[in-house]
Amino acid sequence: MPSDATMTDHGPAQSFLDAVADPAFPCVGAKSAAATGRLEIVRARDITSAWNDVAIHGALLEWAWRYRDDAEGLRSLAVLFDGPADLDERAFEAALWERLQSLADKDVWRGQRYDKRVSADADNPKFSLSFGGQAFFVVGLHPQASRPARRFARPAMVFNLHDQFVRLRDEGRYERMREAILQRDVALAGSVNPMLARHGETSEARQYSGRAVDEDWTCPFRDKRA
Repeated sequence: MPSDATMTDHGPAQSFLDAVADPAFPCVGAKSAAATGRLEIVRARDITSAWNDVAIHGALLEWAWRYRDDAEGLRSLAVLFDGPADLDERAFEAALWERLQSLADKDVWRGQRYDKRVSADADNPKFSLSFGGQAFFVVGLHPQASRPARRFARPAMVFNLHDQFVRLRDEGRYERMREAILQRDVALAGSVNPMLARHGETSEARQYSGRAVDEDWTCPFRDKRA
């Protein structure tokens, strides 16, 4: 994110909304979600701890179920962690996948089906996460991110519904939005993000943490429903 500042005194949630509203912030989808009140924020303690995983999974279930009743507009669910703020990119990546593995295990435990429109195999080009029967992809943010658009004053995971981008593609709006995001990201960082790819070209798991990974990178995530 363009904002490298510490949290403002009006709290982490408002600081996150301020960062999304920053003119330099490249993701126009997140801007739309925030502007329409469809960017929900969940607070959590520590991204290296399972302390809040049950509550986070509960919020994802509710988010997925509400979407089935009202699929209008772009929306995101952001989980803001209190820390740690000193994780390097590899440590953040490891913590992010630990949380995602824990959340997926809870989805299995609660008897939720996997979204049949995507793959549960993290190595498959059609992979997406699934919670409450709805496919999600995740954007990781943290203070030590090398890409400015992924930099925020505390660790965060932003969950986005896969279906809303399928609908944008069906409506002929996806490519225009994607191009706008790419142009804004280049203006912010001075270069194209090497990890960006369309769904179905390569596994989106490579993009989640924001770290530039090698071709031989192996995703540590394994869903029991794969």
